[in-house]
Amino acid sequence: MPLPPSPPRLSIGAVAGKTVPRLADLPWLIGYAAAFAAAHQAAAGWGGQGFYSLLYPAAGVRLALLWSRGPRLTLAVMATELIVQTIAGIIVPGQAGWLTAANGVARPALTYGIVVWLVRHVAARSQSSLGVAPMPLGLAAVTAPVAATMAALPWTLFSPELTGVSGLRQTVASLTGFVVGDLLGVLLIAPPLLWVVHAWQYRPRALHRPTLRQLAGLAEAAVVLGAAIAASTLLAEIGLGVPAAPALLAVAWIGLRFGRTAGWCAIVIVAAIVLPFTATDLPVAERLALHMSLASIVVVGYLAGSFADAQARAQSDLSRRDRMLFQAERLKTLRAMSVAVIHEISQPLSTLAIEAKHLHEITVAADPDIAQTAALIDRKAAALSTLVRRLRRFGGRSVDEPSALPLSALVETVTALTRAEARAARVVVEVSPIDPDLVVFGQEIELAQAVVNLVRNAVQACDGRVALSAHQNDDRVVVMVANRCPDRREARPGMGVGALVARAIVEAHGGTVERVTHADGTICATLSLPRPGAET
Repeated sequence: MPLPPSPPRLSIGAVAGKTVPRLADLPWLIGYAAAFAAAHQAAAGWGGQGFYSLLYPAAGVRLALLWSRGPRLTLAVMATELIVQTIAGIIVPGQAGWLTAANGVARPALTYGIVVWLVRHVAARSQSSLGVAPMPLGLAAVTAPVAATMAALPWTLFSPELTGVSGLRQTVASLTGFVVGDLLGVLLIAPPLLWVVHAWQYRPRALHRPTLRQLAGLAEAAVVLGAAIAASTLLAEIGLGVPAAPALLAVAWIGLRFGRTAGWCAIVIVAAIVLPFTATDLPVAERLALHMSLASIVVVGYLAGSFADAQARAQSDLSRRDRMLFQAERLKTLRAMSVAVIHEISQPLSTLAIEAKHLHEITVAADPDIAQTAALIDRKAAALSTLVRRLRRFGGRSVDEPSALPLSALVETVTALTRAEARAARVVVEVSPIDPDLVVFGQEIELAQAVVNLVRNAVQACDGRVALSAHQNDDRVVVMVANRCPDRREARPGMGVGALVARAIVEAHGGTVERVTHADGTICATLSLPRPGAET
C-alpha cells in the first residue's frame, strides 16, 4: 500500500536560508527598487487628505515581484522599500516618529508576502476550481490589499495621531482610500508585468493571423463595452450621476466570455476614461466614489476572467485525463499481450542459455574460431535471458509490498529498461556512481516506473546527453535526471502522461517531483523520497 506523506522537519537555519536572497535575485531587487520609486512618485496625482493615493501602482509592482519570484523575497522587498523611502526622505532616521514611518512602509510588504504564501499554500491543496491557475493570482491580487488595510486598522483606530487622521470620517476615508488605491494599482499593473516576465522567461509562441471566431469575439466585446460606456455617459448627461453598473456588467461579461486577458483589456479602457478625470481637483467624496466604482469594476472583471480561464484549463485537464484513461486501457491490453509473449519465450530461452553455457564450456579447448563463437553465443543468450527475466518481473507484478530497495539496483533496472530507447535516439545516459548503502522504502516496480518516465522524457527532449545521479540530502534521498534542451525550448512529445504518472507515484510514497529549467537551457527533474528510518 502507498506510504503516507511525512511532513519535512523545519529548522531555524532552513527557514532563514529560504528568506535570504540569492545572487540571481539581486538584479530583480535592483529593478524593483527603481520601479517602486517611479510608481510611488506617479501615484501622487491621485493623493488626498488621510491617504497617499487612490491609485497606487507600486502595490502592483510589489505583488508582481512576490508572485513571480516567490514569497521568500518578502524580507528583501521590505528592506528595499525601506531604503527607497529613506532615500526619498519619507523616513528620516533619528527624527521624531521615524520608527512609525518605517513601520508604515514595512507593514504592507510583509502583509503582501504572507498573503502570497497563504494563497499558494491553500491553492496547492485545493480540490476546487479556486486552486486552478490563474485563480490563485486573482485571489492574491484581491486579498493582499484588503489584508494590508486590515493590518493598518489598529494603528488608525487606536493611534490616530500617528497616522495623521482624526474622527470617524477621516478614518474611514483613509482606510477606504488605502484599499481602493492598492486594488487598482495591483490589478492594473501586476498582470501585464507578470505577462512580460513570463514572455521573457519562456519564448512566446509565434503570432498567427486571427481567425474569424476571434474577430467575431473582438467585435462582440467592443459592442458590449461601447454600449455600456454610452449608457453610463447618457445617464451622467441627464443628471443621474455616473452609475458603475453598465460598465461592471460589460466587463464581467467580457471576462467570462473571453478570459482574463480580454477582461483586463476592457478594464484598462474603463480606467483610461475615469482616471484622467479623477486626477483633477475634485471633492474627496466624489473622487472616492468614482474610484470605489472603478475598483468594483476592476475586481469583478479580473476575477471573472480568471475564473473563465481556470474553468477552461480544468476542462482541458479533464479532456487530457480522458485521453489518458483511453491510453491506459490500450497499455493494459498491450501489457497483457507482452506478458503472455514473454512467458512463452522465457522457458525455451532459459533452456537455450543453459545449452549455450554448456557449449561454451566444452569448446574452451577446441579450435579458437569455434571457442570464440561459442563464447559469443553464451554471452548473447545469457544477456537475452536476463533481459527477459527482468521484463517478466517488471511487467508481471501488478502489486507488490513496500520493501527496502537499494537505490543502485533501482537505477540499474532503470538504465536497462531505457538503454534501447536512448540508443535509438542517439542519446548517452550517464549514470554517476551511487552509494551502495543508499536505500529507499517503497514499491520497487512503481518507483522504477517513475524514474523510467523521467529518463524517457529527458531522452526525448535532450541534445544528446542525459545525466542520472542520486545522493542523500539530510533525511531525503534525491534522484536527479538532467538534460539540456536546445534553444531553451522544452520539447513536450505526447500528452505528458509519463510526468503525471511519475508525480503520482512519488507523491504516493511521500515524496516530491520538481522540474526546474535553468537559464542555460538545462532541465533538471528532481525526485525526492524520505529516507528509511528518518525522523518526521
